[in-house]
Amino acid sequence: MEAVVVDAGSKLLKAGFAVPDQAPSMIIPTQMKRMLEDGSLADNPSLEDTTVDPVVRGFIRDWDAMEDLLHHVLYSGLGWEMGNEGQILFTDPLSTPKAVREQLVQMMFETFNISGFYASEQAVLSLYAVGRISGCSVDIGHGKIDIAPVIEGAVQHIASRRFEIGGIDLTKLLAQELGKSNPLVNLNISDVESLKEQYSCCAEDEVAYKKTQQSCQTEQHTLPDGQVITIGRERYTVGEALFQPSILGLEAHGIIEQLVRSISTVSSENHRQLLENTVLCGGTASMTGFEDRFQKEASLCSSSIRPALVKPPEYMPENLIKYSAWVGGAILAKVVFPQNQHVTKGDYDENGPSIVHKKCF
Repeated sequence: MEAVVVDAGSKLLKAGFAVPDQAPSMIIPTQMKRMLEDGSLADNPSLEDTTVDPVVRGFIRDWDAMEDLLHHVLYSGLGWEMGNEGQILFTDPLSTPKAVREQLVQMMFETFNISGFYASEQAVLSLYAVGRISGCSVDIGHGKIDIAPVIEGAVQHIASRRFEIGGIDLTKLLAQELGKSNPLVNLNISDVESLKEQYSCCAEDEVAYKKTQQSCQTEQHTLPDGQVITIGRERYTVGEALFQPSILGLEAHGIIEQLVRSISTVSSENHRQLLENTVLCGGTASMTGFEDRFQKEASLCSSSIRPALVKPPEYMPENLIKYSAWVGGAILAKVVFPQNQHVTKGDYDENGPSIVHKKCF
């Protein structure tokens, strides 16, 4: 049986058997609905906290919910059988606390009784997915942005940067902007999330963005409850916030400047190799026009070596940008498990959860 690869994001969990040139067979929301004592869903609007988020800003926060989610994924979704569990590889977000890694490996061996475990950092895996072992990963997820230089398969932690902003903050920004232009429409956050995915885009450059703010074609969209909303310049504000974080009320540099600053802290002999092998990943990075704007801003940046994006190989699945860490995990699983580089049940029984730091990182 092939090893299973799991990439649990704040918004979506990607899982499937390790077949590198295919998309993950399961892509499901990470957020869960709370069940009531009688087994019915807690849908009553007067009941607060009807949803549970096992993963917040990239890290597992609710372990009971995560256990339930993985139980559903592994046994119902992927067809594992109780007593005959296989091997599993998890993708690991930048700056994951050691305690989280230990708790995950403990849960997998003690609750799920797996036969083998491995974990690898998402930045490294996203580079593997495009056939690189060195480069820089710019991961714009639902709950965070990670910028990580990688040299010969090792994340340069001192130079890496993690920002606690992501797609969820852009959704809130869009809700705020749509609220101003549609004061009579009652919006909920899941509707805004869908609107963001359908309409948001990046202007060609800052000048083009300013023009959209002065005059912009509008479109009307009917929400599931029948309310009609008008969308115009707001769709461009979402993408612009990644290049001008002041739109989000943050005193921070835009994404290109952050990338260049991150790489400038690595030894100068590696600058070209890192900048010229930049990989974009994460759902937010798949926004219409984002890649073109990224390239354009990169060509204007003050650095003597300019960032250049790596294109994925043609044989890779479509939309690779959305699950490149999962694909990289599938590639790695084909190596670590057959070559016995993973944490075995014997390793775990002998050393406990701390073995994960020695074997995987």
